[in-house]
Amino acid sequence: MNDTSSPLCSACSGGGCGAGHEGARADAAPGVGRTFLIPTMDCSAEEAEIRRALEPVDGIASLGFQLGARRLTIAAPEDALLRALDAIRQAGFTPQPVEVAGVRAQDGHEHDHDRSHSHGLGAGVARLGVALLVALAAEGVELWLPHGGASQALGMVVAVVAIALAGVDTYTKGLAALRRFKLNINALMTVAVTGAFLIGQWPEAAMVMALYAIAELIEARSVDRARNAIQGLMAMAPEAALVQQPGGAWVTVPVAGVAIGSLVRLRPGERVPLDGTVTRGSSAVNQAPVTGESLPVEKTVGDAVFAGTLNETGELEFRVTAAASDTTLARIIRAVEQAQGTRAPTQRLVDRFAAVYTPVVFVLAVAVAVLLPALTGAPWLQGIYKALVLLVIACPCALVIATPVSVVSALAAAARRGILIKGGTYLEDARRLKALALDKTGTLTEGRPRLVEQAVLRGDAAAAQRLAASLAARSDHPVSRAIAQGLGVAPTPVDAFTALAGRGVQGRIGGQAHVLGNHRLIEERGQCSAELEARLQRHEALGRTVTLLADEQGVIALFAVADTLKPTSRAAVAELVALGVTPVLLTGDNDATAQSIAAQVGIREARGNLLPQHKLDAVQALQQRVGLTGMTGDGINDAPALARADIGIAMGAAGTDTAMEAADVVIMNDDLRRIPAVIRLSRHTHAVLWQNIVFALGVKAVFFLLAVFGSATMWMAVFADMGASLLVVANGLRLLKADLDPPR
Repeated sequence: MNDTSSPLCSACSGGGCGAGHEGARADAAPGVGRTFLIPTMDCSAEEAEIRRALEPVDGIASLGFQLGARRLTIAAPEDALLRALDAIRQAGFTPQPVEVAGVRAQDGHEHDHDRSHSHGLGAGVARLGVALLVALAAEGVELWLPHGGASQALGMVVAVVAIALAGVDTYTKGLAALRRFKLNINALMTVAVTGAFLIGQWPEAAMVMALYAIAELIEARSVDRARNAIQGLMAMAPEAALVQQPGGAWVTVPVAGVAIGSLVRLRPGERVPLDGTVTRGSSAVNQAPVTGESLPVEKTVGDAVFAGTLNETGELEFRVTAAASDTTLARIIRAVEQAQGTRAPTQRLVDRFAAVYTPVVFVLAVAVAVLLPALTGAPWLQGIYKALVLLVIACPCALVIATPVSVVSALAAAARRGILIKGGTYLEDARRLKALALDKTGTLTEGRPRLVEQAVLRGDAAAAQRLAASLAARSDHPVSRAIAQGLGVAPTPVDAFTALAGRGVQGRIGGQAHVLGNHRLIEERGQCSAELEARLQRHEALGRTVTLLADEQGVIALFAVADTLKPTSRAAVAELVALGVTPVLLTGDNDATAQSIAAQVGIREARGNLLPQHKLDAVQALQQRVGLTGMTGDGINDAPALARADIGIAMGAAGTDTAMEAADVVIMNDDLRRIPAVIRLSRHTHAVLWQNIVFALGVKAVFFLLAVFGSATMWMAVFADMGASLLVVANGLRLLKADLDPPR
């Protein structure tokens, strides 16, 4: 089955919503998924429960889990879908169709980030407050009224009421798990509380369930903070836009109804409602929500603007380039949601451990209940009580939640700074990078080269310029665009136009074949001469990229294009070296240009004249020589190397669909310093992950010993378990404000 599983676990007991579900209209065809909100599906343990419940159901084509949004997509025909929903309900969950349960946002998806568990705010808080008061009343009956008779009956009734108010959802799921012989967290709590009640510890059973549910409430709300950290960005995009109508009037309309190509007016102080290209006006725009840039960016005619950014100074008019459901901001949200739907390696390890840990602890508890009285002569009720305390302590909630809340917080912290990391795997792997291959154009340099020199070697200068401009205008390569713009000559039609990967372009103009390409292409054509080589060496020594125009008779003209370094490139390379990462420059430009640029930024190893396949080979060689290797490029021309690298990083991808899809990490602006920031975040996240795991297991170990050899009570067990859960959540949430800047 195709699926994704989210790393987010908010309340591992999954206190259910308790609300009735609406019947699903199961009209899905095979392979066409229908999505359901499952309010109590929060962690991988509950995903596993649902998966096991659906195993016997035939006809399911695929399952898609989005635990961060508590959603499950089922692709199945109508009869299989109905059976699947019944199986989910029998497992103790309540599936609700998103058409009914969700609120449709302007990105076209139902976002349930305002929805909490039923043990969340509002009615859930009131219910748990009453449950705590009733549990205290049960304690009062035990302490202040005479034991036995009517007083004991009254106390038991009061305790039952408290347990029902606080734990009905836990009991529902716990009993469903026990019926299937599955020992999960809900089953442990169900057995522990029921056992305590039956051996006469009914006041403690009531208080334990009330405290457990309240702690779950606090924990769930804390984890929701991590879940919703990135979702808050969506609220930055306005719900309406001022759009010009066919008659010329300007009317405010919902963004969902604005068509691509519409003209939108934006006043100072307003947020941009949709992606577009400026057609009139100029202004400073704060792009922090999309690119993470701290300073406003000047926008004028021809520049791109992105939904959710803030227009600060002047009035702008722009033409819409993307529907509301496909803006850059909406794609950021989707990318982060998908990232939250992949489990990090550490989480997979923890999940495997927890799957074994819970049954083992249950067996140990049974052994304590049986062997402690038999070997020490202790009362049987005392042995049973210690076993029940062990069950409460054993709840692996803190352990299961230790990893996902940290990963989600780190992903959200990166996204807020314009860094999209497409999953916990890449977040964790970044700390282990040994080498980073960097493309030149658009990565180390601005990617906006300009024509600085030209020379006609044969024939008429005007004719040569027209030929070069015609071929260059057909190419989208930055060097070709620079030549076309620099010449400023109207192009003529080109027939049989073909791009030559890593070399240039060719086509027929006026019936004659011409090429416009690099040094390699001319060498392959056998059209180099000693004089031409000398000219090329002079330009290449200056770090210029030389493009040559040639026909069948030989080279006609040469055009030298220069690109400037980004202001942040030197600092970024220095940070990489300080982090122990070896930077390597890989470029299709000539060797002299490669060495010149490398020397300027502080890179010791540089290779030029590389075709896409050669870059791929270079990345593979780095992997074999030094280990984990990343590749940084534009996500299009460097696609083979990006795909082969252990971590592919796309630069300056705001508004670029291809780059966002191609890479594992996307830097939404052109700041190369974000790459060492990712490595620092990865290392910080790794440290927090293991802090949480060690702390969670350490608390369990201490209270295990106290339960068996000391005087630990169920109260202490609940406080230890939930206290550990809350502390690992708080520790993981620190990553939301992680400092990604280098140490000063």
